[in-house]
Amino acid sequence: MDKLRIVFMGTPDFAVPCLKRLVTDGHEIAVVVTQPDRPKGRGRILTPSPVKEYAQNQKLPLLQPEKIKNPDFMERIAVLQPDVIVVVAFGQFLPRGLLDVPPLGCINVHASLLPKYRGAAPIHWAVMNGEAVTGVTTMYMDNGMDTGDIIMKLETPIAPEENTGRVHDRLSLLGAELLAQTLSLAAQNKAPRTPQNAQDATYAPLLTREMEAIDWQRSAIDIHNQVRGLNPWPGAYCLYNDRILKIWRTSIQDEKGMFENPGRIIAVGRDCLLVATGNGILRLEEVQPQNKRRMGAGIFSTGYRVEAGEILK
Repeated sequence: MDKLRIVFMGTPDFAVPCLKRLVTDGHEIAVVVTQPDRPKGRGRILTPSPVKEYAQNQKLPLLQPEKIKNPDFMERIAVLQPDVIVVVAFGQFLPRGLLDVPPLGCINVHASLLPKYRGAAPIHWAVMNGEAVTGVTTMYMDNGMDTGDIIMKLETPIAPEENTGRVHDRLSLLGAELLAQTLSLAAQNKAPRTPQNAQDATYAPLLTREMEAIDWQRSAIDIHNQVRGLNPWPGAYCLYNDRILKIWRTSIQDEKGMFENPGRIIAVGRDCLLVATGNGILRLEEVQPQNKRRMGAGIFSTGYRVEAGEILK
């Protein structure tokens, strides 16, 4: 495989396997670009991104610009003369001044089967919408949001009980493999270009707090997909005795069945709670009371003396 001179741009955990694969395959990493350290946790301690941590461990050159549209930053990248810029969940749009720098283009690894789920949260939305299949796509970047020509795709099934965390981890590894295949073709000027059909496009916007709230009027299947789609972050929630109760794991007890009071606990089991929904019965298996740790629903019901007939709001 031809070795390329690469500028890598990425930030979260999802991007790390791609960078690792570039290093393993022997490409020359001209520089790693990642977001500035951000405050995290209750102490609001400045924390480096996962990509920065890996780059530092590998002693790779590193840049952390606040804004990549800064002319000085773009000049620094141009001076490096990369063959290609690889972008994986970086977190900023690339300006035209950067897109035009590398002769082999700017190649993005996106965690969906484009043109479906363009945007910031494709894995969450694929799971929340109950998709049976998802995947990763490599594409040539342009000025739009995930609108560039497709190079390659890899598919993977989503099991009915899988959560976003599991799908995320599998896609991150598939993305690294697909990137390696894509760069091998690009180095030989054999990478295909397939324009996206904009009419087939769907979107995966950033998650909001409102999207985390459970509406018990929805069906058991829809709520189940919402719960697993928001696991491990940020979590779906309802209210129990006017306090937040996060729901982390569920299953479908019954897909059908209409009830007068959706959200009513209809049975308290040893290891679960059965809750009426707008259509069907949902089995709650793992929950987290406000300011407490995660726990099995049976432990929760015993500790909080939950009774059938109570309402989750």
